[in-house]
Amino acid sequence: MSEKALEASKLKTLPSWQPFEWIVALRFLGEGRIQTAFIISGVALGVAVIVFMSALLLGLQSNITTRVLTGQAHIQLLPSKEIVRPLRSNVDSIEGAIMQAPPQRTKSIDQWQSIAVQISNMADVTVVSPAATGAAFVVRGDTSRAISINGVKPDLYFQIIAMADKIVSGTMDLTGSDILIGSELASDLGLSLGDKLRVTSATGGDNTLTISGIFDFGNKGANSRSTFVTLRTAQSLLGLVGGVSVLDVNVKDIYAAEIIAQRIEASTGVQADSWIKNNAQLFTAIGAQQSSNTVIRLFVALSVALGIASVLVVSVVQKSREIGILRAMGITRGQILRIFLLQGGLLGFGGAVIGSMLGGGGLLIWQKMLRNPDGTPLFPLDLEPPLFISALLLATLTGLISAFVPALRAARLDPVVAIRG
Repeated sequence: MSEKALEASKLKTLPSWQPFEWIVALRFLGEGRIQTAFIISGVALGVAVIVFMSALLLGLQSNITTRVLTGQAHIQLLPSKEIVRPLRSNVDSIEGAIMQAPPQRTKSIDQWQSIAVQISNMADVTVVSPAATGAAFVVRGDTSRAISINGVKPDLYFQIIAMADKIVSGTMDLTGSDILIGSELASDLGLSLGDKLRVTSATGGDNTLTISGIFDFGNKGANSRSTFVTLRTAQSLLGLVGGVSVLDVNVKDIYAAEIIAQRIEASTGVQADSWIKNNAQLFTAIGAQQSSNTVIRLFVALSVALGIASVLVVSVVQKSREIGILRAMGITRGQILRIFLLQGGLLGFGGAVIGSMLGGGGLLIWQKMLRNPDGTPLFPLDLEPPLFISALLLATLTGLISAFVPALRAARLDPVVAIRG
């Protein structure tokens, strides 16, 4: 009996509890060490690219989204806009051919308290904060600036906007005589904590407030215009006694904000604008990034599949005599099929483990080397376990799928023809 036949005989006489297919698959991979090393290296490189690019794009997307939502709620409920209604003298005629849109006045949302309670009871909503907003002027000496007044309930609104992270001087606590201003406005008017600021609204409201805190939103426009006072103070300045001009809403899933906004609008009849609608171009860019990441994964998976399939096709040709001997000794086609499927899965899994480590190491090096001028990371990268688990599953599944055709070919080999060949 030949040496190959003896080896096959030894495999056949192994105790039944030993995984026969695993032993043969590992032996076949071990005999072609160079081929195995090359294909595992290729898989590892592909998985490293997937892990690195996925984490990088997800981190960039998260950073952009966080910056966009720094100074705004996920959904805003606004009072309906005033429109021009044509005058009709009778059914068939319209008076006043020229119509102009009226200027929009600051007005309150009808029955806002009951609407706020209704929205708060929705499962997807985390917080609802009433606010009164409008335009005003601040005067200091001979200098004045146009600002945006935001009257809020601090205990609710600062759950929507993390003001504690934005305060650079003073405190975020607000009383009826306090005001929070941006760093640009403070610089332009030479203001500091404790200074008095006269605020006059377009409706004629007037009040003198004390600067209790200075914030920095990381946006020059917001820092030069936005100010925050208590809700009652803003209601008095803007002539909205007991009313609010906006309901700010935060939801659990920020990417479902538009769907939730449409649901709110349908149930309440109040105009609801999501951050997705207000930043349509940005959201389109985020979608394009996600599509790019998907395309990268598909092409890498395709290259990995072709590599594994080509190696296993060659292995079937090289091992045809051994396969024939095993078949002649009673090994079933199903077992032969599983042997080559296992090889594909092991190649994919082994390459994925190495590739995940390479990708994770590359991300750590990238984050350490590329930093902002102040030494902080360019943007945070979350190396979450699901990212690596998905890469392992993708590579292993790709290995199994790519091994199917070579495995099927091996299982269909005629033992007599294979031995004679």
